[in-house]
Amino acid sequence: MFSTRNIFLVIVAALAILAIGYGVGRYAPSAGSSITAMTKTQPAAGKSEKKVLYYRDPMSAATSPKPGKDSMGMAFVPVYANASGETPDMVQLSPDRIQELGVQTAVVSRRDLARTVHAVGTVQIDETRQTLVSPRFGGWIEKMYVDATGMQVKKGDPLFVFYSPELAHIEAEYPFSHKTKNTPNGTIEKLQSLAVPEDEIARLEREHTVNDHITLRAPADGTVLQKMAIEGMRFVPGMTLYNLADLSDIWVMADVYEQDLARVAVGQNVKVTFTAYPGEAFDGKVDFVYPDINKQTRTAKVRIVLPNPNSDLRLDMYADANIMGEPEKNVLTVPASAVLNSGQRQVVLLALGDGRFRPQEVKTGMRAGDNIEILDGIKEGDRVVTSANFLIDSESNLRAALQGFGVAGKKQ
Repeated sequence: MFSTRNIFLVIVAALAILAIGYGVGRYAPSAGSSITAMTKTQPAAGKSEKKVLYYRDPMSAATSPKPGKDSMGMAFVPVYANASGETPDMVQLSPDRIQELGVQTAVVSRRDLARTVHAVGTVQIDETRQTLVSPRFGGWIEKMYVDATGMQVKKGDPLFVFYSPELAHIEAEYPFSHKTKNTPNGTIEKLQSLAVPEDEIARLEREHTVNDHITLRAPADGTVLQKMAIEGMRFVPGMTLYNLADLSDIWVMADVYEQDLARVAVGQNVKVTFTAYPGEAFDGKVDFVYPDINKQTRTAKVRIVLPNPNSDLRLDMYADANIMGEPEKNVLTVPASAVLNSGQRQVVLLALGDGRFRPQEVKTGMRAGDNIEILDGIKEGDRVVTSANFLIDSESNLRAALQGFGVAGKKQ
């Protein structure tokens, strides 16, 4: 039984034999041909062989500076330059064609490159800026001032007016103790321990009378996220009547993949974008990296603090976060648009001048914004194509394939 690999090699060998037969038939002399035409393709006696530029994988077009074999054991084929210095995969375009395609180039250069970790997340409440309104006494709500979810309040704003028999009984002790010249501090201390509003305690000390209509005020700035208070309802000690949150700062809870966690640290700068505000980036900082990993997604939560002074960012908004690492110095880079990625290899198109272009395989490193690190394949000062490179690369691969069967390309 032949294995799949053996069958594949047989097919390739058959195609090679056909190609050789095609070439022999094409260049074989006819009855009236001269001996000079017959030997045109043979190297002249005494002349040295052509220099090998590099070796190419016949199946994937990957290149290597030295002989090698692909994963199926097929040998790389040598690529030679002709007298003009051209190679089979080189493309030459006329100035009109270059302008028509909109070809643009950039110089391979060195720069400081910050490694970026990309993560996605959502906007959440800053838990340190959340306040619950839960009175320590009971009573009845008589009049509402803040009566809808989403309302914004400032510290000291009135929330509602209430009547409390418990507080009325305590306040009644104050004028009695004052008339009998006893120390009234015990009454004040009781009211303070129950977190009675300070303005009400001051009124009692000033007027010495019981107040049946006390105003409860907001303990902090915030937006009403939940409202349980209803006019006319009775509340008991410890009942939550409002949930307030100060949204001037918010958290973005981002999911970072396990393999990227080593590059994330507290204090790093973060650029965050939102689908609601295309083209706009918000600056934040990594505030905390949570200690656990989600078993299903293999991600960890990273907390990012983001200023929100105008309340533009709303809870549960979808966010894209780019966490900026410490920059690496003097890194060889090209624009990200210059790199063509087939999934198996990365290629750039070298601009050689005079309208000539040639694909060059490269090894890439980290990516930061619009730039990619180059580890091998090209050098500083080379010029690479940054636009229309896919079209030129396709044409180069087609030309190289055609030349492999003896069909020459031409200037476009």
